[in-house]
Amino acid sequence: MIQDITPIQKAAIEKVNAQGLRVLICAGTGCVANGSLEIVKKFEEYGLTVNPLGEKDKMTAVPTGCHGFCEQGVLVVIPDLHVTYVRVKLADVDEIVNEHIIGGKPVERLLYVDPATGEHVQKNENIKFYKEQTRVSLANCGHLNPEVIEETIAMNGYEALHRVLEANDPQAVVDTVLKSGLRGRGGGGFPTGSKWQFTKNAVSPTGKKYVVCNGDEGDPGAFMDRSIMEGDPHKLLEGMAIAGFAIGADEAYIYVRAEYPMAIKRLRIAIAQAEEMHFLGENIMNTGFNFTIHIKEGAGAFVCGEETALIASIEGERGMPRPKPPFPANKGLFGMPTLINNVETLANIPPIILKGADWFANLGSEKSKGTKTFAVTGEINNTGLIEIPMGTTLREIIYEIGGGIRNGKKFKAVQIGGPSGGCLTEEHLDLPMDYDSLTAAGAMVGSGGLVVMNEDTCIVEVARFFMNFTQNESCGKCTPCREGTKNMLKILTKITKGQATLEDLDLLEELAYAVKDGSLCGLGKTAPNPVLSTLKYFRDEYIEHIVNKRCPAGVCTALKTIEIDEELCKGCSKCSRTCPVGAISGEIKNPFKIDQEKCIKCGACVSSCPFKAIKVK
Repeated sequence: MIQDITPIQKAAIEKVNAQGLRVLICAGTGCVANGSLEIVKKFEEYGLTVNPLGEKDKMTAVPTGCHGFCEQGVLVVIPDLHVTYVRVKLADVDEIVNEHIIGGKPVERLLYVDPATGEHVQKNENIKFYKEQTRVSLANCGHLNPEVIEETIAMNGYEALHRVLEANDPQAVVDTVLKSGLRGRGGGGFPTGSKWQFTKNAVSPTGKKYVVCNGDEGDPGAFMDRSIMEGDPHKLLEGMAIAGFAIGADEAYIYVRAEYPMAIKRLRIAIAQAEEMHFLGENIMNTGFNFTIHIKEGAGAFVCGEETALIASIEGERGMPRPKPPFPANKGLFGMPTLINNVETLANIPPIILKGADWFANLGSEKSKGTKTFAVTGEINNTGLIEIPMGTTLREIIYEIGGGIRNGKKFKAVQIGGPSGGCLTEEHLDLPMDYDSLTAAGAMVGSGGLVVMNEDTCIVEVARFFMNFTQNESCGKCTPCREGTKNMLKILTKITKGQATLEDLDLLEELAYAVKDGSLCGLGKTAPNPVLSTLKYFRDEYIEHIVNKRCPAGVCTALKTIEIDEELCKGCSKCSRTCPVGAISGEIKNPFKIDQEKCIKCGACVSSCPFKAIKVK
């Protein structure tokens, strides 16, 4: 008979309730870098002596995973007092405890300030960054201690696995995932239920099958999977166990990049705790189902985000893509049928089992069901990690959740999907953020990286940056990617230096399509996307660089001209003394001049001039 989970849940809830007043301190990677662990220790010291007001008889500091609002870290949330404190430093702890927890008066200077109204906002639910989100995979992140399994169990952790094992119907699990409409959140958007069905139906030569979680996450600026692994590791483990039961696998690997030490540490702790509670390992919940999870640390190769390269890496080979077919569902890890999903995809499984396929399907759009996480960075007021229903518009993300463009600047574009994605413009602000709409616009959801750019951004430099990244990360196995990306990067570099011709521009576009059509794996096939999308929407900016030798945004150093306005110059000589190469000369109280041959365009003179007489053109 299956193990009764009710007493375990009851004991876990009692343990959490016994903590008294819970002070939730963000201990995700970003906030830890800002000193949050010291803040945790300081609150812990107070927790031994302070008797909070009201019904709570003690206070407990709870280090959590990422709260998502990275722009405002370190975050301290006290749910029972309905308050969120932002940008908290070690020196602020005394004031929070004495003024608010003991004194009952919120510390106003540490409250979030809405950039639109300038007003302080006390409650989490009233902060637009959180208010406009719908969290599913991130629901528990920031609300529990990821290193204490009882906190997860108290929030229904492993209840979905219990239901699945109690029903003992693997096909029903697959059918639920199919009905939910969940699609892969790693970039490709392939229907998750279909992938599960293919792997379940596959015939293994030995009966062995595997589940592999892709936690490589190599996109610049992407940290969705990391936050789940750090903040709610048990949800991932539970999703993997459910997947293993559904397809008939008894062994799994989490492939996580070695640059995520905190995620790896917390996953190891979570696996050990789950095995001790008989939620993983042998004879799970007394049902005879066995499921063992291993961790494989990746060496940071972007190409290992591609599933066949990832498999090769786990097997101990160099991480290089393999031709498909055969697909991993038929012949994957160690030659056995293998189910590969990314972290966010698997983290959606427990909520789907608990709340039903219809609930999840109703969250998104017609062809893109559920929610999606995005890492929002760049020139936006509220950077951080968000989760929204599929179909939410770019305008809502930037101006509602994101709080608009920084410093009152004008929105120019957004790069979505990382190096594999595309560039969207102002005309796309009302575009639904779903798989099909973005593909039609020349972009892609990708893993969810979203970089917002303002009017001071050079689009050509953005394309060059991403091409430089993908060229460096190309494994070199196939010629179109290896040579094509190299030559595309050369042309883009020539353009940013004002050395290109219009023939080069034509060649760049021709190369982009050749790389897209001829590459072996997803890295090469999507590498030209930033170039093709920016050529489509910002071709005039490319032409300006080539024909007029001018960077409209004033970013490309080789195309800058720094000049002194003689009418504004007072002849103070400050610029001359600041110039590192001696390119500025003149007489005191007379206008100075810049020798353009010597000038390295570093801008030191511009920032040093007290009269704003030096201009960059």
